[in-house]
Amino acid sequence: MALGVQEDAAAADDRSDAVESDVVDADDAGDAEEALIEEGEIAGDYLEQLLDVLDFDGDIDLDVEGDRAIVSIDGGRDLSKLVGRRGEVLDALQELTRLAVQQATGVRSRLMLDVAGWRAQRREELSSLGTEAARRVAESGKPEPLAPMTPFERKIVHDAVAAVDGVESESEGAEPNRHVVVVPA
Repeated sequence: MALGVQEDAAAADDRSDAVESDVVDADDAGDAEEALIEEGEIAGDYLEQLLDVLDFDGDIDLDVEGDRAIVSIDGGRDLSKLVGRRGEVLDALQELTRLAVQQATGVRSRLMLDVAGWRAQRREELSSLGTEAARRVAESGKPEPLAPMTPFERKIVHDAVAAVDGVESESEGAEPNRHVVVVPA
């Protein structure tokens, strides 16, 4: 009889631990989201000051997507100057913004910056490119190299190719000429 009581007590302790674990996990998730919101707010303040210095108009929008803060600048005129050729100025602004966040928080940021929807549009274009190349390779059985891309761009293409059966992708070459090659699986 005493054995049954011990088993019940142990089961109750396990359930209690599971409930506490769920509460801790929820707290950790809440803390992580709060940290990302803080990153976004710091980035937004930094970018607002930068836009004022550059005499650019734009609305700053903050969001959290997955495990990163997303900051978007929209609505102003001439924002394409903040994107630059092939997103080079945007990449530099993103890195400066990440450094500003790191300076304020002491933690390296994975924040993503978008200006005038350029990254969102580029993501769609690259996803389509990867899917189309993957389908051609699946049909022909021949590898297809793509144009050189940034790490951000290659990641999007790799993800799109991974969604197509019978093919895979790999990166080849050295920066700045590193590119994706789609190959049969």
